[in-house]
Amino acid sequence: MKYHFFLLFILFSAFGFSQKLKVDFKAIEKSIKKADSPYNYDKLIFKYKGFPRSLDSIESQYLYYGRNFRNDKIDTSDERFKNLAEAFKQNNFEECIKQGKALYDKDPTNLDVLLILLRAYDSLKDGNNFMHHLSQFRALADGIKSSGDGKSEKTAYLVNSVGDEYILLNILNIGQDYTRGSVPAKDGMFDVWEKEGSKTYIKVLYLNL
Repeated sequence: MKYHFFLLFILFSAFGFSQKLKVDFKAIEKSIKKADSPYNYDKLIFKYKGFPRSLDSIESQYLYYGRNFRNDKIDTSDERFKNLAEAFKQNNFEECIKQGKALYDKDPTNLDVLLILLRAYDSLKDGNNFMHHLSQFRALADGIKSSGDGKSEKTAYLVNSVGDEYILLNILNIGQDYTRGSVPAKDGMFDVWEKEGSKTYIKVLYLNL
């Protein structure tokens, strides 16, 4: 969706190199559900909501990929999200915040919801809320970027959805002058973005949960 593109000037300047960490989905699933785990989902969400800048790369990774093991996610096909997107399309930013906050409360690591909230708060000159959600967005983006370097199938960036893939493409400054090829995988789809012999591999996850 077009709203993915509004923060390009911030995204390009805000994200540098991240420590690369192999994503262990079994460990993530186990840890986020275990009450005494330091990576328990509720503990991570508490930190994410209150002190997003304090999250390290591992915590960000567990938060982002842990969404795959939740049953309370808001999908872009959900009518509630469609209503939010329509409010955004109409530049009704006060309504965006009202609806966006409700969806954020249910699914706080949803990048699509975060981006709409960021645009709405920016348009209404609400710097405090804007910066808070931007810190959360950066933390989740760091989790994605820590999953690989994008140079091969083995080290591809891992994303939870096609929508998140396009958000990552904007962060990486990969645009319309690239060609895309797709290769099916057991638990996802590899998209290979190529320009002048340089390739970037992104794997869209289709986990069997």
